[in-house]
Amino acid sequence: MRRISELGVRRGTKARLATLAATLLLTGAKALAQDQAATPAARADFDCSHVHPAVVRRIIVSISDRKLALVENGRVVKTYRVAVGAPQSPSPSGEFKVANRITEPTYFAPGVVIPAGKDNPLGPRWLGLSQKGLGIHGTNQPLSIGHRASHGCIRMRNTDIAELFELVRVGDVVELHSERTQELAEIFGTAAASSGGGQ
Repeated sequence: MRRISELGVRRGTKARLATLAATLLLTGAKALAQDQAATPAARADFDCSHVHPAVVRRIIVSISDRKLALVENGRVVKTYRVAVGAPQSPSPSGEFKVANRITEPTYFAPGVVIPAGKDNPLGPRWLGLSQKGLGIHGTNQPLSIGHRASHGCIRMRNTDIAELFELVRVGDVVELHSERTQELAEIFGTAAASSGGGQ
């Protein structure tokens, strides 16, 4: 008799536990359904994809205009006047990438080493490109800006390269254009600079 009553209690306990578990599952399912049915606006703060969208950054240089533009997500952020390669050492055209960023660079040439400072022809910043020896940098010859005067690199005023340096990162695309395109006309205007040289 006693064993039968103990079995009855155990079965009753199991039944109550099963009912409790089913109730908890049902409550959880309802809560999940309500959460999923919430409007996008109500859930927007949980979606972080819009907070830091990927920035597509391009540096575009028009060799004929002697100008450089920084473009982010299709929008021109800033344009700068630059010096490009002299006729005997023209800047190459093509697509490159920023390979390194150096503050206070040292200038090296055969038999010549010039440390950072006012005599350094690279100025205070160097953005090295994915072609060896090619870069965007400052200058100790500010009057050369706007002319075909460099050994192929893109020269900028020292204040301008310091600003651009902070806005770009390794891996950013750099386009050097020797021919005018519709995009260049839209960025820099319709008239290219005269072809005069100068230092």
